[in-house]
Amino acid sequence: MPWLSSQNASLAFTTYQAGKLFLVGTKPDGSMSVFERTFNRSMGLGAKDGQLWLSSLYQLWRFEDFLDPGEDADGYDALYVPVTGHTTGDIDIHDVHVRADNTPIFVATRFNCLATLSDKFSFKPVWQPPFIDRIAAEDRCHLNGMATEDDKPRYVTCVGKSNISEGWRNHRRGGGLLLDVESGEVVTEGLSMPHSPRLYNERLWMLQAGTGEFGHIDISTGKFEPVCFLPGFARGLSFIGDYAVIGLSKPRENKTFSGLPLNERLAQECAEAKCAVYIVNLKTGDVEHMLEISGYVEELYDVAVLPGVKRPKALGFKTDEIRFSARPES
Repeated sequence: MPWLSSQNASLAFTTYQAGKLFLVGTKPDGSMSVFERTFNRSMGLGAKDGQLWLSSLYQLWRFEDFLDPGEDADGYDALYVPVTGHTTGDIDIHDVHVRADNTPIFVATRFNCLATLSDKFSFKPVWQPPFIDRIAAEDRCHLNGMATEDDKPRYVTCVGKSNISEGWRNHRRGGGLLLDVESGEVVTEGLSMPHSPRLYNERLWMLQAGTGEFGHIDISTGKFEPVCFLPGFARGLSFIGDYAVIGLSKPRENKTFSGLPLNERLAQECAEAKCAVYIVNLKTGDVEHMLEISGYVEELYDVAVLPGVKRPKALGFKTDEIRFSARPES
């Protein structure tokens, strides 16, 4: 993907169905570098200044880049090592934001709240929608996305306004909400499985996974303005320059994905859903680049841009490499 080299960046993305973290960059000869590691049900990603945070089935991992600027390790210019793992239990962590003090705040979807880590317990709830009456492991509204501003949560998305266990499933087609965290008020409703709200360049961007649309919200009116249609279940959104980086999945054959406008649009366009990373020009709405993924990987969750990194790699736990990768603090 020559576009990556032109942006002096690389990409990270997760696939929870296959349990993988993928790192995509550029080799010195200009060809694509793809590096993967296994983490059970890999989902939310948070990237910041040499750190990478990754949520898995029941843990949240903090990776640190062990290489100094300009340093090289077997042709790689970043080496992400999992230095800290916090056992959260299976709380279904979705979006992750790394704050200025290098602590995370994240969406604990199963418990319908925003949360951070606790020194003693699994996690510490910090906010919940006003219609959720208590913290319970019931995935009532499928709170799934978080946009931050000035290092604080500003907006969140959920699939349905429900206060009963799994109640969101009845609102998948058009019951999705965007909520203002400060006031708790609804900014936008009538969305179809909204995901990945992000504030970027003075706009609030969002994916409507149920319709396959990428667009932005007019905060004053609450209106969703579509920018382009994407042939897949859209989750995971990041930015660099004038571009959005978006993850697409093939819908599963189950009740979560059935009966959505996305399926009707795909049939209308005589198109099949893709598992891919799409690069969209924010000025034109054109899909300028695409990395299509085939084989055993059919679903992506999150994507992150790693600026200034050409070719990253990471350590996992299935080889002895991590055993012998020790670096003292200088």
